[in-house]
Amino acid sequence: MVRVKICGVTNAEDAHFAVACGADAVGVLVGQRHPSPDFVSTDDAQAILAALPPFVVGTLVTHEDDPARVADLISVVRPSVVQIHSEVTPSDCAALKRQFERIRIIKSYHVTGPEALDYGYTYVDVVDAFHLDSKNLATGQVGGTGLLHDWNLSATIVQRYRLPVVLAGGLTPANVEAAIARVRPFAVDVNSGVKAATNRRKDVSKMREFIHRAKSVGAIS
Repeated sequence: MVRVKICGVTNAEDAHFAVACGADAVGVLVGQRHPSPDFVSTDDAQAILAALPPFVVGTLVTHEDDPARVADLISVVRPSVVQIHSEVTPSDCAALKRQFERIRIIKSYHVTGPEALDYGYTYVDVVDAFHLDSKNLATGQVGGTGLLHDWNLSATIVQRYRLPVVLAGGLTPANVEAAIARVRPFAVDVNSGVKAATNRRKDVSKMREFIHRAKSVGAIS
């Protein structure tokens, strides 16, 4: 069964609701370099993740590209997983894994076109998963864009690399089943697709429907 991460969580209440709806992972954004309304302080991020129950994966998502700064965030926030949405080099990713032996690293992988297919080769031996996402060149957003990318390219990336792949980018309750059926990812990740009308909050009904639909697709090989 496909796993589901609810990302861009800004408060403990929304994290609780995400877990109650069946989320496997919760993501908090810390260390902003690109436009996004969903970033929180390190103290808030640590508190949100610390309150998660066992078996729900607390994920730190960051734009930081300085590995020393990423290391500082890991030390303070204490996540189980760090999702790097910047061009931290493969060697620096390897160094972070050596420094934090229990941390899993997910590397962002922007599906901008066919030229992106080979991007993963230099990272495949030093990270634990790829996060396929869309990029909004007009706004500078590198995640949470609400934009779809070419799922055919995403499916090719899933087949090309041996790592688990998390699919993101414009996913909603209305399209997540089709996305999973086409791409066959290990997990899906949603932020803007489950937002409430009030910014920085999540819509419980949207989260519940998204997770139900994602998990209804069936086992992912």
